[in-house]
Amino acid sequence: MKAGSRTGAVTALAGALALASFTAPAAQAADTGMTVSRIVINGGKPIVVGTTNEQTPPITFRISLPSGYSTAHPGRYGVDLFLYHSTTAAKGAERDALFLGDATCNAVSDRVDDCTGHMRVWPDSLRSNSDATTWKIGALARLYGSNAHINAEEYLTPPGTVQVKRWAKATVNASPEPVTKGKTITVTGNLTRADWATHKYTGVAQGLAHLQFCKKGSSVYTTVKSVRSSSTGALKTTVTASADGYWRWSFGGWDTTGSANSAADYVDVR
Repeated sequence: MKAGSRTGAVTALAGALALASFTAPAAQAADTGMTVSRIVINGGKPIVVGTTNEQTPPITFRISLPSGYSTAHPGRYGVDLFLYHSTTAAKGAERDALFLGDATCNAVSDRVDDCTGHMRVWPDSLRSNSDATTWKIGALARLYGSNAHINAEEYLTPPGTVQVKRWAKATVNASPEPVTKGKTITVTGNLTRADWATHKYTGVAQGLAHLQFCKKGSSVYTTVKSVRSSSTGALKTTVTASADGYWRWSFGGWDTTGSANSAADYVDVR
């Protein structure tokens, strides 16, 4: 760890990201003079969440302090970062915020910290499928006096957004196996995605899935056909057997839903 580095200059809720209520700043809230910038969450990629597994996307950001405050005294300031999709950061913090976990901050100057950490995103943090949307970034900045009382606090709205998506899955079955060259192969499968209300996977209707083939001895998949899934997420099409190789379904995803590739199903052509 570099000299001057520390954990905890960024305060958070139990080091976790969760839907929660948040106490709004008091009526006497004042401009802190703090800024939070250079925020990068998950490398700029969407956060895709399933029904059971925790996601831990990385986060980096910078904290700049006003005159009279120093990175040498991290107990004198704090920042709670969160994501929200209400009309304002204050409303979001009270109603629909996803709070970020702890980060380790390194002082790059007397009044500037560069921070790195990881979010911890649980499926239980998302209450409904409408949470698959674009989330804005908010921050509650606080300055403390030497007696640990809050001198000033305010909501900040740093630039940037984060897309949160539902995890998708695809399955495949190609038959018959083996098959005679020139005969018909029927390829079926299912396209599903996480349902955050039931914590199960449900069918994706009208999802555009690409049937892809990889010839034996190669590692390159080529799209052969594209079909829409049924109302229950079922996939089905036919192709002519021409060579040994692997078949899979590939789904590119939507604004609300992540992409998915099925496992490969090998078919021996004789």
